[in-house]
Amino acid sequence: QVQLVDSGGGLVQAGDSLRLSCAVSGRTFSSYAMGWFRQAPGKEREFVARITWSSGMTYYADSVKGRFTISRDIAKNTVFLQMNSLKPEDTAVYYCAARGLYLSDYARSNYAYWGQGTQVTVSS
Repeated sequence: QVQLVDSGGGLVQAGDSLRLSCAVSGRTFSSYAMGWFRQAPGKEREFVARITWSSGMTYYADSVKGRFTISRDIAKNTVFLQMNSLKPEDTAVYYCAARGLYLSDYARSNYAYWGQGTQVTVSS
């Protein structure tokens, strides 16, 4: 059974940092890409960042480029999202997800597996 478990969210002030984790289990993800999405109240779920499991290639949405860093620890089967210089507009539930390697980043339907989400709240 494939399982993605998100953790690490919390309440922080603007300018602070947080690191989210996504523990994956149940299959080999070597031919997958791992993504982070977020969903703010009243808004659609949006793409944040992606890393390919085997090669470690990364890609970011413009809104987080230069502030967020996605990484993975293959030995621990864990994906991370380091979030620095947080802004109130980063407030959302953050989800990790897994998709096939050759599918596009932005379409939620391309992601076959999802975590349960972790709340990030940034106060001004």
